[in-house]
Amino acid sequence: MIRVFTTPTCVYCHALMDWLDDQNIKYKEIDATTSDEAIKLGISSVPVTIVTNADGEEIAKIVGFDRPALKKAIKKLAL
Repeated sequence: MIRVFTTPTCVYCHALMDWLDDQNIKYKEIDATTSDEAIKLGISSVPVTIVTNADGEEIAKIVGFDRPALKKAIKKLAL
């Protein structure tokens, strides 16, 4: 599972989601300004992408639009 924490006005967030869409990678967008989960995780900047496996174990937590880190995490997820 891929969760992307965003804000409505973050251009990097939208660029990241556009890239994921172009790669045909499914993800769940979470608005960090209204999400209790974002507060619980201490997310203070966006985008933050959290990749977890089928067992719910975190594979990666990536801050920013870091393509190499995203590709590595997605490869581990075996999408």
